[in-house]
Amino acid sequence: MILDRLDIPDDRWKGREEERKAQEIRRVLKTKKFVLLLDDIWEPLDLLGVGIPPLGDGNQSKIVFTTRSADVCGGMAAQKSIKVECLEKKEALSLFQAKVGEDTLNSHPDIPKLAEMVAKECKGLPLALIVIARAMASAKTPEEWERNLHKLRLYPKDVAGTENDLFSVLAFSYDSLPDAVTKSCFLYCSLFPEDNQIPSERLIQLWIGEGFLDEYDDIQEARNQGGEIIQMLKGACLLEAGTTPYSREEEYLKMHDVIRDMALWLACEKGKKKNKFVVKDGVGVIRAQEVEKWKDSQRISLWNNSNIEELRKPPHFPNIETVIGCSMTSTFPSGFFTNMSVIRVLDFSNHETLKLPTEIGNLNTLQYLNLSNTMIEYLPIELKNLKKLRFLILDWMFLLGPLPNQMVSSLSSLQLFSMKSLSSRLQKDEIMLLEELDQLEHINDISIMLTGIQSIQRLFESHKLRRSTTLLRLEGCRGVNQVQLSSPSCIKALILEKCYELEDVKIIHFEKQVVPSKFPNPQCRFNHLLSVRINRCKKLLNLNWLIHAPKLQSLLIENSQIIEKVREDERSEGSENESGLSVFSRLIYLTLIHLPKLESIYGHALPFPSLREINVWNCPSLKMLPFDSSICMSKKLEKIVGQQEWWDGLEWEDQTVMHNLTPIFSTSLKQ
Repeated sequence: MILDRLDIPDDRWKGREEERKAQEIRRVLKTKKFVLLLDDIWEPLDLLGVGIPPLGDGNQSKIVFTTRSADVCGGMAAQKSIKVECLEKKEALSLFQAKVGEDTLNSHPDIPKLAEMVAKECKGLPLALIVIARAMASAKTPEEWERNLHKLRLYPKDVAGTENDLFSVLAFSYDSLPDAVTKSCFLYCSLFPEDNQIPSERLIQLWIGEGFLDEYDDIQEARNQGGEIIQMLKGACLLEAGTTPYSREEEYLKMHDVIRDMALWLACEKGKKKNKFVVKDGVGVIRAQEVEKWKDSQRISLWNNSNIEELRKPPHFPNIETVIGCSMTSTFPSGFFTNMSVIRVLDFSNHETLKLPTEIGNLNTLQYLNLSNTMIEYLPIELKNLKKLRFLILDWMFLLGPLPNQMVSSLSSLQLFSMKSLSSRLQKDEIMLLEELDQLEHINDISIMLTGIQSIQRLFESHKLRRSTTLLRLEGCRGVNQVQLSSPSCIKALILEKCYELEDVKIIHFEKQVVPSKFPNPQCRFNHLLSVRINRCKKLLNLNWLIHAPKLQSLLIENSQIIEKVREDERSEGSENESGLSVFSRLIYLTLIHLPKLESIYGHALPFPSLREINVWNCPSLKMLPFDSSICMSKKLEKIVGQQEWWDGLEWEDQTVMHNLTPIFSTSLKQ
């Protein structure tokens, strides 16, 4: 039909080579004004190669294409990309009802309400709405609808049409992923519950722990690759950006429910091995008979009050590589971990009643152990036996007592150690812990809280610890009025909290020279520092040391009675730091809370090319924002949050800026 529209004679088409045919198409289209529609493109198409002449020169022709891959848009140099979101609830229900048909909907008064419930399970995905609606079109009794609703919630593959018409179609996106590693990373996301907000940092750590990114010896390189995989999965519409319920600077991800169902179907070899991936969320008590079916499972994931009853004998799990047990309300049955010969990952974060069994120390293949947010008081000495353990995460364990002597230094393969909080029982052992970490040959990623000046000095005196520390939290440092941070440093996140006597932060080169803030040595930078949080440091007045962090992305300052300026105005030296980057050029999130004397963020307007969100609460003296008309040109700034009284009292040198920013001002953090 397209050939007929082009009106190309047979003698110029039949029997010709592809290149000659393309030339003929190009010859005809050059003389026409046309709209070309290309549906479901999976890889960039060489338009010139198939005879489509370059657009432009006022010919007003257009090319419109659809794709599931953002990379295709870039590869085809799309001038405008429009992301088609899932349907809103009303639109989704309308499409579903249209495909079910009035005859079925009117066959019983209970069916319209049940249809709403079934449509809701499709979460606005048009293909899912159409396929499930077709399957329900012949269901004329409420009992049939209830049975299928139950299947859709627990066993979606059992609903008619989902495997062949839904999952198989969606699986094209999975099949188009570039390699086995990316595919494994995608399938792994299905271990998180439906509608779960997945922290990207945790997800990447799990991928590394599973060995998906083993080609990278350095954890940071593996993390970077994990970040690229996340972007690839988002570009293929297999992952989405989530909301950030806790930390503004941390990225969260989510998986559409139907995509997740498809991923579980694929992970279980298209349903042939039902228990290869076991995911239970809020199911209550899991009976022993159910556990017996897991003998061939590869990964088990239990969430939110999914608890296993006591077993008569220890189960045998010869193939299990992963056990995730989060937010459970009872501990695992005795002997549960006895027979796991190939286990790699144990994640018990947020398991409040967990009692860590001593048999964990016999899991000699274990590489990842996460005990964060548990109420464990003591770690068993048997953990010293975990010679292959690479990740040990002990964050927010507020009841944890002293660690067994030489336990940490015995973990000879350890690469990542994280303890972002210290119980009062552990604080006296800070230096001992640092000594043990310093003995580890492979350690290269440390997140740690310290409370004493000797501990801080010990950390920065060690080249290994200084090079390995990526998050440093200083809390309640009594008697400390000055903190000296040594550079170069690999710190990504710095938290200063409840350091009531702290007056100044100094940056020193490792050869001990103090670096002035206005003219810093280019070698003395915190190039890796992305996040700074300062809370309840009542005497800390000078924040000019932030000039040493040219790539800072998130800055939070709260509860200070004396801070008057976030940064001094150094107009005389220009608004660029030593790396040539303008001040705050990478800043994405700025949060200022309860700073009664704060009068200025910066002395004059800055471009803020990366700023996405600014939050200001209880800062009554802050009367001007450092914005000029350039902020109006930025498409990055999405939200300004604060009290209405504060916003109404702001002073503006340019009223146009105020009018342009008013639509993005909100008094609510949740939008």
